[in-house]
Amino acid sequence: APSPVEKSQYDLAFYQLSIRNVANYSQALMDPPAGMLQEWETLLALAAIVTGQGPDADISAIDDVVAAELGRLNGVEPDGLLRGPERLLDILLRAGPYDLTLAGSPHRFSDYEVGEKIDHVDGVTVEDAEHQIATRLYQNTARIHFNQFVEGKGRFGRRLIYGGHVISLARALSFNGLANAFHVAAINGGRHVAPLFAGGTVFAWSEVLTKAELPSRADVGALRLRTIATRDRPCANFPDKTGGDYDPAVLLDLDYWVLILR
Repeated sequence: APSPVEKSQYDLAFYQLSIRNVANYSQALMDPPAGMLQEWETLLALAAIVTGQGPDADISAIDDVVAAELGRLNGVEPDGLLRGPERLLDILLRAGPYDLTLAGSPHRFSDYEVGEKIDHVDGVTVEDAEHQIATRLYQNTARIHFNQFVEGKGRFGRRLIYGGHVISLARALSFNGLANAFHVAAINGGRHVAPLFAGGTVFAWSEVLTKAELPSRADVGALRLRTIATRDRPCANFPDKTGGDYDPAVLLDLDYWVLILR
């Protein structure tokens, strides 16, 4: 059978248990050796034998029958340029409609107004172990995040939570109120206002700065958001700047664009 880098992959189960509103497809990095069947071709060949079509059955024709039936059931014309699982996946992704119930929110592009502020309500407490795992995944090796022996004698007396981890937490918290904002299109700028340490609880709120319709796209629009993350302070009263100074609880001030269902 082809190795993992010689076949495409679509994360179907475990990825969607951790992150909502996402489709993650990866093309094969390498071609399999000449003459080696892909797994789906092997399965269709075995199905042909089991159903009495023999070992010399036309696998391509069987693939066309499977795709045609799935397309018929979902009201979608199969793409003739694709084969195997890629074609079936394409049919299912185009079949729709987008399910707002499964997404967790009924709110679309038109439901948001410029100047609207959204309290994301939930909080997430950060611990050293999970932070260090995440920071290693980000390939950040700065000792201020890992070396307690050194940092215990430093400015803060303890390790600092990596700012990228705070950004990811704020983005994750924003799904409560912005569940259908499924894609970050651009990051305009931001500021790590204050440090975070293990044991702190992160909260967040967002403000809609701008709305934009996208040319030739009737399915999605764009929102420009400003998301504020705080430490150990819920955001029902939207802690922000007072004059030129931030509220002492503010950790992060992030300006970015998201795509959201229309």
